[in-house]
Amino acid sequence: MNIELLLEDFCHHSKYIRGVSDSTLKRYRENIHNFARSAQISHISDVTEKKVLSFFLDGRVSKNWKTTTYKTYYMSLLVFFRWCVKHKHLEENYAEDLEIPKGSKSLPKKLSRQEAFKLLEVAFNYPYTQKYLRYRNHALFSMFLFTGLRKTELLTLKLTDIDVENQSVFVKGKGDKDRIVPLSTTLIHSLENYLRERKKQNKTCSEFFTSSNRNQGLTDSGLKKLILKMREASGIYFKTHGLRHTFATLMLEGGCDIYSLSKMMGHSDIKTTTIYLSATAEHLRSQVIKHPLNSLI
Repeated sequence: MNIELLLEDFCHHSKYIRGVSDSTLKRYRENIHNFARSAQISHISDVTEKKVLSFFLDGRVSKNWKTTTYKTYYMSLLVFFRWCVKHKHLEENYAEDLEIPKGSKSLPKKLSRQEAFKLLEVAFNYPYTQKYLRYRNHALFSMFLFTGLRKTELLTLKLTDIDVENQSVFVKGKGDKDRIVPLSTTLIHSLENYLRERKKQNKTCSEFFTSSNRNQGLTDSGLKKLILKMREASGIYFKTHGLRHTFATLMLEGGCDIYSLSKMMGHSDIKTTTIYLSATAEHLRSQVIKHPLNSLI
């Protein structure tokens, strides 16, 4: 059977049965399409162990794949071949026995406390052409820094997801892992200012963060343009996931326990959260003073 047709059936199954996100579906399509093109495979019967091994070896040697790129391709082909085997399109999953290269355990990139504060200041004081943008952008970056939301989670927030009265936000998380994240007083103040200005602009769409010139939600491309503008204005290089890391490390520095942070971050495994324990020297220094022998000196 044609591999591209099978890929569409697989993606259809992944979306409606497994419930994977649109970004995951996009990654499946790109990675499996690239594999088929590179290995010159048009039918699923053309897939062999040798072709799979050659694809990954060529990626590491000729294309200089990073370990993360290797793992992304590996996971895409692993689940696709597993589905093909289950539906008797393949006799064997040729990705199962692949070796996974060890990656460097780099610490998450984050902003310092001073950089985070500066970013919020720039977001508010930037010379905008519209007053609305001042309040929207300050609320948007505050939401990133005070809740640790992922980019997709923030862009898909609905107006009804924000409960100012009960100081919480409902987040439809990755892999349908919904969660409730508390809102701080500082964040609520920023959100209330934005909501008042949003109402003045007659924004009635369901999305919480809206476009400046249209009555619709802020798009991914719109957010990218905003980030480029804020990078240039602040002199701080950052990505949205870096703001999520910043939230996590600042929470730990402030004394938040790892279990509570894991729940707020939407991690299914608390081990994922523990990486932030080593991501901040300030936190480590604050812990060493708890040594009981310090009181003897």
